[in-house]
Amino acid sequence: MITPSYPPKPSPGDRIAVLSPGAGLPGLFPVPHELGLERLREEFGLEPVEYPATRKMGATPQERADDIHAAFADPDIKAVIASIGGDDQITVLPLLDRELIRANPKPFFGMSDNTNLLAFLYSTGIVGYHGATVMVQLGRPVAMDPLTAESLRAALFTSGPYELRPAERWNDINRDWAEPATFASEPETRPGTGWIWHNADRVAEGRGWGGCLEILAGLLMADREVSHDLSVYDGGVLFLETSEEMPSGTEVFRTLRSMGERGLLQRFSALLMGRAKTWSFEQPNSAADAARYAVEQREAVLSALGIYAPDTLTVLDVDFGHTDPQLVLPYGGTIRVDGPERRITVTY
Repeated sequence: MITPSYPPKPSPGDRIAVLSPGAGLPGLFPVPHELGLERLREEFGLEPVEYPATRKMGATPQERADDIHAAFADPDIKAVIASIGGDDQITVLPLLDRELIRANPKPFFGMSDNTNLLAFLYSTGIVGYHGATVMVQLGRPVAMDPLTAESLRAALFTSGPYELRPAERWNDINRDWAEPATFASEPETRPGTGWIWHNADRVAEGRGWGGCLEILAGLLMADREVSHDLSVYDGGVLFLETSEEMPSGTEVFRTLRSMGERGLLQRFSALLMGRAKTWSFEQPNSAADAARYAVEQREAVLSALGIYAPDTLTVLDVDFGHTDPQLVLPYGGTIRVDGPERRITVTY
């Protein structure tokens, strides 16, 4: 395993690749995608460049791998960002040319199914960035959330420490992208509840690793992009979050239990758990049911830690997952968790 290093950052005016390594949903929902592209141009000063499979639903794993190779190999492309997540990006990983990508390191931004590519980059020796897809965060109705925009701007253009802060207001209820009215007003938000600290009597600092729990479980089952030499994770900061699939507390516990049985969970000095997404189109929870689901997930996480890593410094409900706003985390980069000061600082 090669220790990940930070790739060079883009500057305003540079070209940035827009890919769909997971699903070509821009082809089905062009409005949020076009809005995200517009913001990349007008608010971030970057020139987005789309690739053949970006808007192609049902693109083969090889087509998506070809786009990834083309983006990383092009010296005029200074960063890569995913349009959105998906479901089967794991099938792309065996087709990737690790040496080509290692020889052309670039910042990659993505989340959800893009946990696959982030884990691949980590084991290849490149720091990636968990967060900020074109359709979801950049394509948010009316305006990006200021907290998301500030974090993304810092991650894109700066190098050095950046202190994360809890969202003052947040949302996890989606509206239909096929409805024009969705983009006529900002999402309704509710007051933030802050972060929840556990074993917060110490400071932990290490390289970030993890991502979307459901995708990470798939990597563990397929035995891909998780080192057999678990010492590479010693002292790192594990960060996990769950998607709109809304796995039950039992499922969350079982995944963490498997990580514990593998000897992986106890390697990390700290765990950041993303604020749970508690609503989906398939399961539109009431406020009471949503609160109950969030409690169930927190209890599952702490229960698994209690068995396998009871002393781990843990912060729950951190704003970096499938909820809005979304903070960007460096995947393979340094994360510092200061329990006594209740501060989380990342190095972009």
